[in-house]
Amino acid sequence: MTALTLLMIMLAYLAGSISSAVLVCKLFRLPDPRTQGSGNPGATNVFRLGGRYPALLTLVFDILKGTIPVWGSYFLGIAPIWLGFIAMAACIGHIFPLFFGFKGGKGVATAFGAMLPIGLDLSGMLIVTWVGIVFISGYSSLGAIVAVSLAPVFTWFIKPQYSLPVTMLAILIIARHRGNILRLLKGQEGRIWDKGKTLE
Repeated sequence: MTALTLLMIMLAYLAGSISSAVLVCKLFRLPDPRTQGSGNPGATNVFRLGGRYPALLTLVFDILKGTIPVWGSYFLGIAPIWLGFIAMAACIGHIFPLFFGFKGGKGVATAFGAMLPIGLDLSGMLIVTWVGIVFISGYSSLGAIVAVSLAPVFTWFIKPQYSLPVTMLAILIIARHRGNILRLLKGQEGRIWDKGKTLE
């Protein structure tokens, strides 16, 4: 690992540690997403607390937290395997944010952002998968789990050299959704339009 790679990993973690949900909720004078709704500081919970515009801002910022470090590292010539660690660092920052008491979200949007540089075709397939699952089931968490699970397969057919980094990222996100998986199996997970239930 070079000094440049280590620096980018650290910067990615710091970027991921900026909690978009908390900042956007403060901007719109909404309740703290870490203590209200599902307690998850992510776009889904912000949507339930404040509607589409705060949620959209949160989503965009969370995506950029993954895209900017990975894309920047790509142009700096960092090898694909290390790009995976940089992507994971951004997601870990989102999940355990240094600046917000290490209480973060699930990392789905940030992981999606980290995979954006691979190509719009991959991004499109992930979006279609997530939307399709949510439309059919109503479960945001299930859409995220299925989409991220298929991401390594999609990547293999698009740019196979990035399959291992994407697999690393997928394992991290699925592990973060352990609670959601258990609730889905028990029939206790809330749908995206429900209020007062736990969501992704």
